[in-house]
Amino acid sequence: MSRIVMKFGGTSVADLARIRYSARHIKREVDAGHQIAVVVSAMAGTTNQLIEWCNEASSLHDAREYDAVVSTGEQVSAGLLAIILQDMGISARSFSGWQVPIKTSNVHGAARIEGIESSLVDARLNEHQVCVVTGFQGVSENNRITTLGRGGSDTSAVALAAAVKADRCDIYTDVDGVYTTDPRIAPKARRLSRISFEEMLEMASLGAKVLQTRSVELAMAKGVRLVVRSSFADPDAPQIASDGSNFGVPGTLVCDEDEILEKQIVSGVTLVKAEAKITLRSVKDRPGVAAAVFGALADEQIIVDMIVQNVSDDGRQTDITFTVPDGEFDKAMAAITLDEERFEYDSIAGAKGSAKISVIGVGMRSHAGVAASMFKALSEEGINIQLITTSEIKTSVLIDERYAELAVRALHTYYGLDRDEE
Repeated sequence: MSRIVMKFGGTSVADLARIRYSARHIKREVDAGHQIAVVVSAMAGTTNQLIEWCNEASSLHDAREYDAVVSTGEQVSAGLLAIILQDMGISARSFSGWQVPIKTSNVHGAARIEGIESSLVDARLNEHQVCVVTGFQGVSENNRITTLGRGGSDTSAVALAAAVKADRCDIYTDVDGVYTTDPRIAPKARRLSRISFEEMLEMASLGAKVLQTRSVELAMAKGVRLVVRSSFADPDAPQIASDGSNFGVPGTLVCDEDEILEKQIVSGVTLVKAEAKITLRSVKDRPGVAAAVFGALADEQIIVDMIVQNVSDDGRQTDITFTVPDGEFDKAMAAITLDEERFEYDSIAGAKGSAKISVIGVGMRSHAGVAASMFKALSEEGINIQLITTSEIKTSVLIDERYAELAVRALHTYYGLDRDEE
């Protein structure tokens, strides 16, 4: 017997038919004797509708009342799922975040989970009752309902799994696992049976939309093993064992690196389109200048991605190049040119229409020449590299967006990711 937290996203509970289908996945695990807690998102489209109503009611609405409204979507999903499970002969009840309780900070609309009192859920699980918990929400120290922002339901599921000491947390979504790259770009992309937390964190932050970055960070910190599975798969297929082994069931186990025996040099290739590049030339190389530049961008809530700095031979000047999303380009240029004397640069240049390609793999730690081979593969396709950044398990390059998909396919083939897993 295992204790499992199962999370179902908005597409998995989009309507009553989808909720019934998801309930069959839950029944399979209950019938196998497992203790089950379920975390649900709102039905697809519901949260957006609730947000729209809040904005229509008042453009300057009270954030506390906003949370009270948008949190109702998950309450509907949880209640309906509990009713359907009961109709299937399964003991079940729903919990709102405040009933667990899931304690959060006071930052309405973007609260952080500070702790979960799991005694009530623990007791129900020990009685083999399915606990259906609302994702995306909690309660502040002021006893007000809070919401967690984007990715909140995934984060709720991981936090609950850690609190109740679950053997694993199954994230049910509309894909059947984590792929080596986007199958729409590279049709030969394959599903990974296992991937490390670090690799998944890099992939999530670099464009892979299977899991939210916050939830992966929390899972890695708490040691919660995740399984990414499709809610559209056959609910009557064999289940994944508590040790994470896969008996023919589509899914990807996200786990500690130590659980992966054969570490591939490269596990995946990611793509982020619509990147803009800005270069400040001949910036005075003295303390505080870079801080002033990026502080001005931060004041405008502009997210900066890649940063490369080249210092001149005499050490007096430097060129600073960085990237921002295409949609933030004009605002970023305005923020810097508004007070150019303060930033002490000779000229500024920039353009939209770039893309960031990254290769990721924990095996890169112990293999030299991965970056060089990446550059070679791109050069063979006639693709010019504009910027390069690296980390211990990742190499990223900025290229012209016109060649983005060609680059992904070329690298995917070059690193042998087209082949079936051994």
